[in-house]
Amino acid sequence: MENKQNTPRPERSRRPAFRPRGAQPNGVPKTHNIGLQPAKAFGDGGQQPTKPARPVGTPLARPAARPHQGPRTDRPYQGGERPRKPRPQTIGGQYVPRRGREKHEYDPRMLPVTTDQPLKPERPMGTVLRAEHGKRAGFRESAKDIVRFCGLGGLEEIGRNMSFFEYKDEIVIFDAGLEFAGEENPGVDYIIPNTTYLEQNKHKIRGIVVTHAHYDHIGAIPHIMEKLGNPTIYTTPLAREIIKKRQAEYPNTPPLDIEIVKNRDVIKVSDNFTLEFFNIIHSIPDSISIMIKTPVGNFVYATDVKVEYDAKGVEYGLEEFRRVAEQGIHGLFLESTNAEVPGKSLSSELIMDNIEDIFLKTKGRMVIAMFASMLTRVGEVITLAEKHGKKIAFSGLSMKTNVQIAQNLGYIKIKPGTIVQLADIHKYKDDQIVILSTGAQGESNASLMKIATGENRSFQTKPGDTIMFSSSIIPGNERAVQTLKDSLARQGAHIYHSKNSDIYSSGHATADELKAIIKAVKPKYYVPIHGYYFMRSTNALLAQECGVLKENTIVADNGLVVEFSKTGFQVDFDHQLPAHYVMVDGLGVGDVGEIVMRDRKMLAEEGMVVIVATLDKKTGTVIKSPDIVSRGFIYLKENVSIVEDMRKKIKGILAQMPAHKEVEMDYLKGLIRDQIGQFLYTKTKRRPMILPVIIYV
Repeated sequence: MENKQNTPRPERSRRPAFRPRGAQPNGVPKTHNIGLQPAKAFGDGGQQPTKPARPVGTPLARPAARPHQGPRTDRPYQGGERPRKPRPQTIGGQYVPRRGREKHEYDPRMLPVTTDQPLKPERPMGTVLRAEHGKRAGFRESAKDIVRFCGLGGLEEIGRNMSFFEYKDEIVIFDAGLEFAGEENPGVDYIIPNTTYLEQNKHKIRGIVVTHAHYDHIGAIPHIMEKLGNPTIYTTPLAREIIKKRQAEYPNTPPLDIEIVKNRDVIKVSDNFTLEFFNIIHSIPDSISIMIKTPVGNFVYATDVKVEYDAKGVEYGLEEFRRVAEQGIHGLFLESTNAEVPGKSLSSELIMDNIEDIFLKTKGRMVIAMFASMLTRVGEVITLAEKHGKKIAFSGLSMKTNVQIAQNLGYIKIKPGTIVQLADIHKYKDDQIVILSTGAQGESNASLMKIATGENRSFQTKPGDTIMFSSSIIPGNERAVQTLKDSLARQGAHIYHSKNSDIYSSGHATADELKAIIKAVKPKYYVPIHGYYFMRSTNALLAQECGVLKENTIVADNGLVVEFSKTGFQVDFDHQLPAHYVMVDGLGVGDVGEIVMRDRKMLAEEGMVVIVATLDKKTGTVIKSPDIVSRGFIYLKENVSIVEDMRKKIKGILAQMPAHKEVEMDYLKGLIRDQIGQFLYTKTKRRPMILPVIIYV
């Protein structure tokens, strides 16, 4: 029998996993001393002794055991233990992989829980707690009593105000407003909050509280009430009437269940939510704030508010805040619209004195433009006109309706004979006429714009008229307002506004007034609401100046949930609720999304090119020269060379298509779109929207 043990094995080529640069093609890495002669020893140039081959089947010889005494001396780390590797980065005592470290660095589940020392790592801002980091501050996960707060709108913009508080299976909503669309949303009427989460949990909703009757707080009600199960609305008499008037404009909506509340009313809306209402000062009567009593603590929700001053500088409007503060306030939610405006606002007495001076020196007709909901200022102007024997006319349907509602409720008192119809102003001398008009924001369909463009049938501007803008400009409307002023000035009108005369005082608290409210309430936690991020972060700094701890100020964006317990709070960054825009365009609500807005912007900025190609159905050849239509891109008659080059390019694309089989329509359109788009960009450095139309005959 042949001895297999002594039979040499055939050599097999072994491909190394790695071959250093310069090594032989069939070589083996230096780390593999298999089948190679030993390397020469350095220095002596001699040959190292070869190690006898181990017979096949013989077990490997094990090294001699080391005596168990003292530290090892046969390793490089003599006299001590092996050095440890650098400790991996951990958060809250838990290892975070390097690849996911940036993502999880501020994960609230991986941060230590503490109530007596500041959190680490420090906040990158160094000033206010950014909700994006999702940190905890003294929050205990084991706490069963948690009140959740979330803003669905108003925390990253001016308008669209809507928030809610949630405790276990109970939800109370505050306001439901709209935001007027800007230039970045062409064709959109306005924007409302996203109520997806509330719709999914409508069985938990115990009511909606409306703080006042401005449209940025009530404008979304007709669009969302049916989706939310038509819960009870708690609001003041004036707000109720204006809400009902707006609801009547939507005949297919269900009737609303509205419950009237007054100053210091206390209503238990659910087992765990008790609401105490108290009056505040704003530019519209019947404005309220709310103290929310929960098992966790008391929260004060103060939206649009200001502190008023008399001619001597004595403040008033803080009495109710001081009263509720006596019950202990766990958290304060306060508006931020004018947080970056230093000092105090002008007193109403000073404003009316300045308007009266303009009344006295005006020789022609006067038009005062303002929001239709600024009923406090409307009442003051009517009183001033009666004092000087002038007649009041209203221009704008919303102005007429709101004044009528306020008059019926007793908020505005008008003497008989003061009000005249706009069509009858020609019966009186010019210096006897005062017109209260809407459209101070330059709205295209408002009354003042129609006056400026000559579309108003009863009033046309003439030299000597006085136009007064008695309102501030909402961010984003600056260009429209400037265009309106230019048009009126060209017609010879004298224009007064807040920059050249002290004729307007905002209904929102300035920096000093916000600090006065914070000092009166003395909250433990502070959440700035209503405004852009810069406004809210500035508001948070004001709270710190008033004694609120830096780690107790929370600047949360739309959709982020802030969870309060008795011992602290946390921001749930992992479960952000949907809060993107819901756009109202005509009768459509939410059907205009990001793709539609992108196409509208593209059409507005770059234009459109339509390509119509007619092909033979059997052969696939081009029957006639492709038709090209341009809208907003180039004028075809002045760019004949580009048009002819486009036709040649299109014919070349179509000629490359196989004639023996049918070409997929989407593929062909995409090919034309891509190649013609690149061609036009090369020629013009513009990217119009390209719409290919293929017709088989």
